[in-house]
Amino acid sequence: MTNIYLAIVLAPLTAALIAGLFGKQIGRAGAHSVTILGVGASFVLSAWVLWNQFVNNAPADNVSVYTWMVTDGVRMEVGFLIDRLSALMMTVVTFVSLMVHIYTIGYMHDDPGYQRFFSYISLFTFAMLMLVMANNMLQLFFGWEAVGLVSYLLIGFWYTRPTAIFANLKAFIVNRVGDFGFLLGIAVLLYLTGSLDYAEIFGQAASLQGETLEVVDGRPWSALTVACILLFVGAMGKSAQVPLHVWLPDSMEGPTPISALIHAATMVTAGVFLVARMSPLFEYSETALTVVLVIGAITALFTGFLGIVQNDIKRVVAYSTLSQLGYMMVAQGASAYAVGIYHLMTHAFFKALLFLAAGSVIIALHHEQDIRRMGGLRKYLPITYWTSLIGSLALIGFPGFSGFFSKDALIEAVHLADIPGSTFAYYCVLSGVFVTALYSFRMFFLVFHGPERISDDARGHLHEPPAVVTGPLIMLAIPSLLIGWFTLGPVVFENFFGRSLFVLPAHDVIRELLPEWHGPLDFVLHSFASPVLYLALGGVFVAWYLYLYKPSIPEQLQARLSWLYGLLDKKYYADVMAEQVIPAGGRGIGRLFSQVGDVGLIDGLAVNGSARLIGWFASIARRVQRGYLYDYAFAMILGLFAMVTWFLLT
Repeated sequence: MTNIYLAIVLAPLTAALIAGLFGKQIGRAGAHSVTILGVGASFVLSAWVLWNQFVNNAPADNVSVYTWMVTDGVRMEVGFLIDRLSALMMTVVTFVSLMVHIYTIGYMHDDPGYQRFFSYISLFTFAMLMLVMANNMLQLFFGWEAVGLVSYLLIGFWYTRPTAIFANLKAFIVNRVGDFGFLLGIAVLLYLTGSLDYAEIFGQAASLQGETLEVVDGRPWSALTVACILLFVGAMGKSAQVPLHVWLPDSMEGPTPISALIHAATMVTAGVFLVARMSPLFEYSETALTVVLVIGAITALFTGFLGIVQNDIKRVVAYSTLSQLGYMMVAQGASAYAVGIYHLMTHAFFKALLFLAAGSVIIALHHEQDIRRMGGLRKYLPITYWTSLIGSLALIGFPGFSGFFSKDALIEAVHLADIPGSTFAYYCVLSGVFVTALYSFRMFFLVFHGPERISDDARGHLHEPPAVVTGPLIMLAIPSLLIGWFTLGPVVFENFFGRSLFVLPAHDVIRELLPEWHGPLDFVLHSFASPVLYLALGGVFVAWYLYLYKPSIPEQLQARLSWLYGLLDKKYYADVMAEQVIPAGGRGIGRLFSQVGDVGLIDGLAVNGSARLIGWFASIARRVQRGYLYDYAFAMILGLFAMVTWFLLT
């Protein structure tokens, strides 16, 4: 089995190296062929591993592949932990990546960096696989940093654009903040347990409850809480939780395929996966769970509001990602880890679908991205239209679609949770249903319905993109539509994850939900008695009324509520804080230290001051040491007089 695990991670890595180093030799066809073959092989093997775990009930496999170093008893290894959690993540990552690879053939057809792009996205897949398959904190950190590095390369792929360079630097710097917390969390766990291995760390979790750390002198804190919160800071950066969310919308500067890959299956899901993987630690810290719950709830609702005022088709979908990541974190904070991972899985399919469908529209309109310059595209792009409709219905949680099963189960689980802050989180995710439906169908109606607002030049060339673009849309639409019917019961209610996830009996909200589970059809019928369905339908109706039936109302509302629109348009001034206030404050502190410390103390006092002191002393000495005998005689007499006086007085 170890060889199979190695093949899963090395196939995309080998393909990335071939496409990157020998791109000119193998050409465009060779680059996309070798990377699709590598990721395809990884997907097939990952699916087989998942099948083996689920159907054949294979036990979890914890293998060490290579020992890099042993220092002071701490082993630093490359190894794999293959259980149902990692097997599910591997399959989702490789499937979505495979669809993105195929789609890229059409989207990047005329781009001069064709081979380089395929190399990067294959490398991205490798990095994410190393992260989710890791059995120790060192390898986890390697994968964590690798996805950050490749995302930097991909967001700034069009490096001649200043906006792309700004966006990739922003993503890189914001994630450094989160990664610093993540690294400190690993250090705390190493200090407490003396190990980087998951099994050894988790085995000591219960005994660490009484351990304390004095972060501030005289104020002992729970060591486990400190470690979990620091790990969550890392998750906040990768999974774009408030306030470390500011990089994700700007990642739209990269090509659309990478937007789909980042937002659906790779980088942003890493933080959600981290919290689930570390469930044996988080379960013993209710404070850490509360932090996760509240931050996730704020992210779910308040970033959703921002999607309502966006006019860039990709940014609307990007803000939906922010909101849905908040939903996943809320589930983790409520100890409903299985539901959070299940929503991660369904979201990967319909979010990749929505991004690739947005890319299909952009291709058809010659890279026009403003939804105010679209409209009436339904008759021109039928495949894109129907797949977008499926993705949008899945996103809002319409009954029967994949997003419905995961989102409704998530909301019900949060409703039953007793973690402090769960009531606040419940109302946030419940309100977020209406907001999600509003911004999703605002975009859908403005793009595909209503009057045509496209330019004459675009209309003359408007047609459905080729099959290499629409094929992945169809392949992603199928699970977005159907997968919930077959997977909700096994994954959420039938203990699919087994020992991969750890939940204390007092926190087990899924066990409380279990008596209400009578199959997927009953789950759908139950939705008609839930406020969730009517909030979603209300959002769709409001979007139809405002943007199709009475399109003049949004302009009137914008004028009357200009302060609110300005607040949302400025993204709560989070970008101003991240791009101007905080850097300006940092520069101000730097100038203060420079003037006071460097110029004042070091240069002024230590270097120049000592030189001036020596110069002054030398000038005095020059006046005394003139070389005349009577000067020395006079000094000796004065000295003798001073000594005699001192003896007489004492």
